[in-house]
Amino acid sequence: MAYVLALASAALYGSGDFLGGLAAKRTTTLAVVAVSQGAGLILLGLILLATETAAARGWVPVTTVSASDYLWGAVAGGCGGVGVSLLYRALAIGTMGVVAPTTAVCAVIVPVAVSLARGIRPAPLAAVGIALALVGIALVSRPAHSDGRGAGMDDDARASTRGLGLALTSGVSIGFFFLSLASTSEAAGLWPLLSARAVSVCAFAGMTLATGHSLRMRRSVARLAVGGGSLDMAANALYLLASHQGPLPSIVTLASLYPASTVLLARTVLGERLSATQGAGIVCALSAVVLIVSARP
Repeated sequence: MAYVLALASAALYGSGDFLGGLAAKRTTTLAVVAVSQGAGLILLGLILLATETAAARGWVPVTTVSASDYLWGAVAGGCGGVGVSLLYRALAIGTMGVVAPTTAVCAVIVPVAVSLARGIRPAPLAAVGIALALVGIALVSRPAHSDGRGAGMDDDARASTRGLGLALTSGVSIGFFFLSLASTSEAAGLWPLLSARAVSVCAFAGMTLATGHSLRMRRSVARLAVGGGSLDMAANALYLLASHQGPLPSIVTLASLYPASTVLLARTVLGERLSATQGAGIVCALSAVVLIVSARP
């Protein structure tokens, strides 16, 4: 069951990223993130109300939340908020089929780096995965189009490069988000997500007010932002449940496959085309995801 939840979370993460990135192409990224985070908070409130009602009737276990759980949730909220905002911007200015896998690779490298900091040597399989990830990032970094004059990159290539840099930073933030949520206790249920989302909503609401950005957007764009935020919250809930029911390396492996749905939607809806080199890079990146998080120390 844990693996099914993790796979479902990957599908929802990727779909939410696609909708959020699509909305960010049509209005300011800050407005999209603020609206999507708020929508996710409303959905979470409904989910918590339903689960507490079920617990009161004895249908599910009663939750017991500690201060540590809320603290880890708050840390996850900070990391996740940064990761999502950078990801949406990267998806807006870059190629979705390149940005999503790059972010996923960085997200799974984070647990390896944490293990190294704790004095745990990576297994040979993890070392191969890290090397493959670097190859994948190098391949997807190459622009799909060139002006052929050697005078520099065209506008599309420059946008792709900017998106890649944001994707790298976003992936690191998302990696810490995964680690923080997995550090909460199983008895806490979904409540750590409340502090996580409260932190991100307050942060982006404050940023919106401070910068004078308007949250007004076309209804079609608002629907994309709300849909993206709702799917992201649903994915968070499934990932949190899965991380408490199965071995974390396997769960993170499955949850980190979210670029598959993003790429599929980008190719189907937007008609994005990648070069053969970038396609090979994506294959390397997704393979690296599996190798790194599947390795045993």
